[in-house]
Amino acid sequence: MTDYSSLSAEPKQFHALTAYTLEEFAALLPAFAERFEAQMQAYTLAGKPRQRRRYVSYRNSPLPTMADKLLFILMYLRKATTQDIFGEVFGMPQPVANQWIHRLHACLNQALAKLGASPARKADDLDLADNEVKLYFQDGTERPIQRPTDPEAQQTFYSGKKKRHTVKNNVLVNAHGEIVLLTATCEGKKHDKKIADEAALALPEGSLLYQDTGFQGFALAGTTIFQPKKKPRGGELTTEEKAQNRLISTIRVRVEHAIGGIKRYRIVKDQLRNWKANFRDQVMETCCGLHNFRLRFRPWSYFSVTE
Repeated sequence: MTDYSSLSAEPKQFHALTAYTLEEFAALLPAFAERFEAQMQAYTLAGKPRQRRRYVSYRNSPLPTMADKLLFILMYLRKATTQDIFGEVFGMPQPVANQWIHRLHACLNQALAKLGASPARKADDLDLADNEVKLYFQDGTERPIQRPTDPEAQQTFYSGKKKRHTVKNNVLVNAHGEIVLLTATCEGKKHDKKIADEAALALPEGSLLYQDTGFQGFALAGTTIFQPKKKPRGGELTTEEKAQNRLISTIRVRVEHAIGGIKRYRIVKDQLRNWKANFRDQVMETCCGLHNFRLRFRPWSYFSVTE
């Protein structure tokens, strides 16, 4: 049976299974423990309001310590295996694993928000006034889901770009690779620009925003937009235009790195099998928060960008 005490003795394996180092794990643990204790004093493991009986970890619990609980949920997000197999790894039946997953995921999400690692979910909540580097990147990212049984839902969630049924979010990334804004999860059919328009994004005066051709026509007042130039129909780009496109792509790759950082967690990379209400949206927020928190310990460095 997997537990923290044995796995922490193998740092490389621990990192492979959680995407976190032992130092990062230890820094996240106190906030997670605080949220778990608060949750369990108010609700049962099944999510029902607690009555008279207070929460006490039972003697033969498959997750006896707080470190075991955090390890459990990080491994689930990282590997996204089926719940019956995952329960077997931690010595519990599938229904119990399901209860632990949803209770611990909520605690992890709240802990990341308390630590200031979670991205803003609405443009109105976005505070960028103190940023010294006014450099931002936006892009859309899709996640595969199971094919809906309803014919109308099949059309709504079918992505012509990915050729499968997906859900989609736009992300706004700062110069350091942090996800500062995550839009609401929507159907894969919706276009990146339409999502950006609905988000009503506003950036500080004088900002630079890099985006791809999926945002053709998107503009912001007081912001300089950089995006690759499309090849004209029946024509070719000039040598200078090709060189400019390569330069933009070299800079814009930061948003691709950030999305890759989020998708270290296979729960937002592989086909999502969990149908709990709002889970698709919340798990993306959690993985963005995990990415942002990890950057505090392993920051990325890029060359400076000027106009």
